[in-house]
Amino acid sequence: MAEHEHEHEHVRVAVIGSGFGGLGAAVRLRREGVTDFVVLERAGSVGGTWRDNSYPGCACDVPSHLYSFSFAPHPDWPRTFSGQQHIRAYLEHVADVFRLRPHIRFDSEVKRMIWNGERLCWEIETSGGNLSADIVVSATGPLSDPKIPDIPGLDSFPGKVFHSARWDHDYDLRGKRVAMVGTGASAIQIVPAIQPDVSRLTLFQRTPPWVLPRMDRDITAAERWLHRRLPLTTRARRGILWSIRELQVQAFTKRPNELVMIEALARRNMARSVKDPALRARLTPDYRIGCKRILLSSEYYPAIVRPNVDVVASGLSEIRGSTVVAADGTEAEVDAIIFGTGFHVTDMPIAQRVVGADGRTLAETWKDGMEALRGASAAGFPNWMTVIGPNTGLGNNSMILMIESQLNYMADFVRQLDVLGGRAALDARPSAVHAWNRRVQERMKRTVWSTGCDSWYLDANGRNTTIWPGTTTEFRRATRRVDLAEYEIRRPPAAEEPKQTMKPTTANTADTAETADTADAADKAVTA
Repeated sequence: MAEHEHEHEHVRVAVIGSGFGGLGAAVRLRREGVTDFVVLERAGSVGGTWRDNSYPGCACDVPSHLYSFSFAPHPDWPRTFSGQQHIRAYLEHVADVFRLRPHIRFDSEVKRMIWNGERLCWEIETSGGNLSADIVVSATGPLSDPKIPDIPGLDSFPGKVFHSARWDHDYDLRGKRVAMVGTGASAIQIVPAIQPDVSRLTLFQRTPPWVLPRMDRDITAAERWLHRRLPLTTRARRGILWSIRELQVQAFTKRPNELVMIEALARRNMARSVKDPALRARLTPDYRIGCKRILLSSEYYPAIVRPNVDVVASGLSEIRGSTVVAADGTEAEVDAIIFGTGFHVTDMPIAQRVVGADGRTLAETWKDGMEALRGASAAGFPNWMTVIGPNTGLGNNSMILMIESQLNYMADFVRQLDVLGGRAALDARPSAVHAWNRRVQERMKRTVWSTGCDSWYLDANGRNTTIWPGTTTEFRRATRRVDLAEYEIRRPPAAEEPKQTMKPTTANTADTAETADTADAADKAVTA
């Protein structure tokens, strides 16, 4: 890639992905006065996971007015919990209103990204051509690359096979015998949507989820008129939704035993529809509610008690021709297999394509678990940031809140580079990264996610590298500005290193100062 590097296009910032994180980064860059940037998107349209997940019944489990950017409120959400098509349309609207399309490069999947230590830039190879960038903002998201388990005999299955995030809309499920593998957030939406059409539905449930009723309804024309005429009402509605969820965080992060009341609601929700004691026993989890993602549905239980649905309390273990076989020996003849088996969250494929300052890939650096300073910066990867990075996920609130906090951090990162002047790069100090993550993991021990269950929040070593163990307010406070003491300042080899670290920009001098000691700074930022 380096042979003709000077012939390549060069930009100030390259953003990877055009979902909520990527579009949000693009909007924030423009608001900061940065126009020399591109958004690299591997598909042919924006939307990220809300473009890819178009399966029947796909919808959000966060209220609509909270699942949108604070800088782009939408008064016309049609339902309290919006469907995939409305969220995707919202993202298309954001791309248009903020004039982002000239910056977006569609059909440009990142194949390789290598740090050039001499030029202090990233050399990027994409399916649409090569370029270089001073800064890379990776917003690929953790729910972007589907995971299909390696099942013996799958390659020889004569029927149709696809993942929920790659739905085949040309395949007609009517009258078919279908195996649904998995009982996660996607599966509990798919099952009620397809159950009336299929002749037989066999649901393979490795671990039962806790399911609460979905309090969904149409948003009335009067409400929408009010939100259009008085934007303050939209902000108030968002604020109330946020406050309720923020108050609930303590039970998840400090007092898991308080969740027994929520657990009782989930049991009553099941009992209303599932009258068979044996089936109810198979559907009742043996872990504390909240340890795995809490699911919302008012249609799931009514669907699985229908005569054409079989619930197998075991995972899929083998396929023999058209016969699917569960780990407990249960067999079923099927015409199609749908995998609702999640995504590569703790082993994101993009990490294999990013090569840092020491020649190692991000995947190699993270082989023992993902770690990033304030969820954004990895040691050894200068001027590289991630949105929805390690330990930034939420179990009970809107991820858009976390994304916007990370965009604040990104904006100050760019400002600090401007203040430093000349060719410069910021590389997170290993001591700062480890201190931050040590404290996060220490807090994780008392959360509901550590009460004993196997979830996609955990990596191969059993460590939770996905969820943030605190409130969104705490995270916003921790990411309001970049502390230069937590970074090494890199200059081109021929340049003289500056004798003194410059102070943060004026825009952030009102913020509470943090100690220069990186371990203490990280500890203070994540201390409850």
